[in-house]
Amino acid sequence: MDIFAFPPLTLLLDGAYRALIQLVDLLEPLAGTTAAALAVILVTLLVRTLLIPVGVSQAKTERTRARLAPKLRDLQKHHGKDRERLQRETMSLYRDEHASPLAGCLPLLVQAAVIGVLYTLFLRPQIVGHANALLSHDLFGAPLGSSLVHAVGSGLDPATAIAWAVVLVVLLVVAEVTRRAFRPQAPLEGRLARRGMLGLMGALHYLTAVFAVFMPLAAALYLVVTVAWTLAQRTLLRRRYPLPA
Repeated sequence: MDIFAFPPLTLLLDGAYRALIQLVDLLEPLAGTTAAALAVILVTLLVRTLLIPVGVSQAKTERTRARLAPKLRDLQKHHGKDRERLQRETMSLYRDEHASPLAGCLPLLVQAAVIGVLYTLFLRPQIVGHANALLSHDLFGAPLGSSLVHAVGSGLDPATAIAWAVVLVVLLVVAEVTRRAFRPQAPLEGRLARRGMLGLMGALHYLTAVFAVFMPLAAALYLVVTVAWTLAQRTLLRRRYPLPA
């Protein structure tokens, strides 16, 4: 099923396409053939700038969770066999602290929506009945509308290989730095305390690089900018709102 066949989403896709094309046209005198790639980067920076207040709220909530960790462990110890009671007591604890266990979901949802639109814009030969001019753009010779998987299958040229190598190296380096700097803090009890589970949680940082190889290069550029921004933002906010010892 094509979700963009629904009228509201069709209008959204068409509006996003027209806005991005206008931005590309505006940047072409400055960036030339890389105008579309620069436009994607600017859109990413705009989205992340708008999400800064949410990031601050998320950092505060993360600090609150760390402070509440002993109380949460006590709740698990006393009500672990009664899932409904445990859920009620947990929500009551967060409510008393004016925090939410769901904090941080909004940035993920917004970014998922943006990358979904970018994926579609650089994948379809036609957008709402007219030719997709974005597919004619590239990044130093690497087509923005081609994924690494597709490029390998159709013959990988040097320009595309270099562009994707840079993208993947950046994603992997940022993932490794993030994994080391923000190790998940497991409770003293429960399944999450197992070493294997902690290792799995750490490995999740590398999934972005795995997903990127199946996306158009334009969407992969969005991922590169957003993961770098996320690392920088989390580092600064962790210093501003340090976790309790």
